[in-house]
Amino acid sequence: MTFVYAKCSALERLESWDSEYYLASDMEMPWMVGGDFNVVLHEDKKIGGLPMYPLDYEDFAFCINSSGLFDLGYKGSSFTWWNGRPNAEYIFKRLDRILVNLSFQNHFPTIEIEHLIRNGSDHAPLFMSCGEQSANYHKLKNLKATLSKWSKVTFGDIFKQLAILEDIVKVKEMLFEEEPTIANRIVLQQA
Repeated sequence: MTFVYAKCSALERLESWDSEYYLASDMEMPWMVGGDFNVVLHEDKKIGGLPMYPLDYEDFAFCINSSGLFDLGYKGSSFTWWNGRPNAEYIFKRLDRILVNLSFQNHFPTIEIEHLIRNGSDHAPLFMSCGEQSANYHKLKNLKATLSKWSKVTFGDIFKQLAILEDIVKVKEMLFEEEPTIANRIVLQQA
């Protein structure tokens, strides 16, 4: 695993991309690269602010392709970063991502990435989950079912309540991303 927190300046990011090329040059084992790359991969991964041009992200795209990496995709919001401003000053970007090589994909074919709700940060956390990968999975699944039954009897269905509230926040977040007004920001914060 390689974790990235790239510089904001395009020129300074080139050093990170060089390091990634170096690591990729003899990488044969499963490899995952994730974090805040501080650059979008394509102009459709940004809304608001100044227009983007291919030169703004070509070095990053070249680095990914040359390193034999690819994006796993995601569930959730299309954007992982927001500049915190409403109305005409808003900017949303997908700066955070998880990239893998083919060997990683072959070893973990059911892996999924989810962009969680931005809460207390301008970046959305990324959540990676894996499907049934081991024999212990079934044991843990049975234990979870037993604990869930006990929890529901003792405390009520708190997970259902939490899931409903999370869905409400996701809807408010999507509404705010579509129309980032002060009113929608207040509604999102209240949710």
